[in-house]
Amino acid sequence: MGAQHPAALSLPESGGAARLVVHVVDALDTAQAEHGLLNLIRHLPPGRYRHAVVCLHDRGGCEGEMREHGVEIVNLHKGVGRDPLYYVRMFGVLRALRPDLVHTRNGTGLPAQAVAALAGVRLRVHAEHGRATAHGGVPARILRRLLCPLIDHFIAVSGDLEQWLIESVGAEPARVSQIANGVDTVQFHPRLGPSAAVGPPGFMRDGVFVVGSVGRMDDPANHTTLVEAFLRLIASPHPAHQRLRLLLVGDGPARTECQALLHRAGAAARAWLPGDRADIPQLLRAMDLFVLTSLAEDRSHAILQAMATGLPVVASAVGGNTELVHPGFTGILVPPMATDLLASAIADYCRIPELATRHGARARSQVIARHSMPAMARDYLAVYDALTGSEPPVRMGRVR
Repeated sequence: MGAQHPAALSLPESGGAARLVVHVVDALDTAQAEHGLLNLIRHLPPGRYRHAVVCLHDRGGCEGEMREHGVEIVNLHKGVGRDPLYYVRMFGVLRALRPDLVHTRNGTGLPAQAVAALAGVRLRVHAEHGRATAHGGVPARILRRLLCPLIDHFIAVSGDLEQWLIESVGAEPARVSQIANGVDTVQFHPRLGPSAAVGPPGFMRDGVFVVGSVGRMDDPANHTTLVEAFLRLIASPHPAHQRLRLLLVGDGPARTECQALLHRAGAAARAWLPGDRADIPQLLRAMDLFVLTSLAEDRSHAILQAMATGLPVVASAVGGNTELVHPGFTGILVPPMATDLLASAIADYCRIPELATRHGARARSQVIARHSMPAMARDYLAVYDALTGSEPPVRMGRVR
């Protein structure tokens, strides 16, 4: 959709009761924008809030779905590099829409806070969704500190980001809420029968135990440590380890290295690295154990999806992983780069299938209670209601 003249902007009729929230995003082509924002809009009460999305760039993958939910989408067509005129265009759009609240996300959305203030938007919320977008060096930290007085409320997806906003950015604790990403527990559900026949011929056989991971394959994700732990296990004499299979979903520069490690060890037939896939829910249901070996992590959406699928999780004890995985209850935490300990944790689940079943069931229950779409929407609603004074009144503090 091309940029519209502000005077041409229109929103669905709402009877004058619903408050307008304008969400500023870089584009609608990222997982956060496509899934997180759309799912939030789907689960917020339409009689209380209506929504518009302002995109800095017009890359997009879910405009149609957004419009089906009555969402106006405006593209500012920001140019490459410095494009000061896009601030003028944003100012005009916000003046035309006259939102009750502007909600920005990550570093790319920060300048919109100043534009919104100049445009007379009374209420302003800013969310940080990941370490990579938050910890952008000294200039980004200075910009956040300068804009901090303009922001009425901050949202962080993890305790680590919440602490960073308070200690490094200078946000008052009472103005910061921790709200985890939500997961669609209907789409991501445990398998209801035998494992799906995924992968190349011979990869899935009766009795196999599939260890899997989903995510971009780069150095910070540290997939090579998982491959090395897998190779150690299948080389051991324990009979249960002969059931092991490895499924790594995703693409990136480390994928070739992982494939080379498997080929050199003669284990390529026991592993499948299919690259990027659209059928993540089905592939998760083919797994028996989910492993995340990243060196740094916020609230991992992949871990939450795996837990919703009913999988136990073995993860590196870093960042938000320690908030999601409860050792001995829903999974096991290991130090990053600790190949021996990682192999031992995987071996426990492979040798004791009932342990995997028990921890996986608890993991799904935890997601339903704390990280479902309704739970996420409830927490955002608490922030919006407290700022706008909408009914019912909700006491705002640190949302958990």
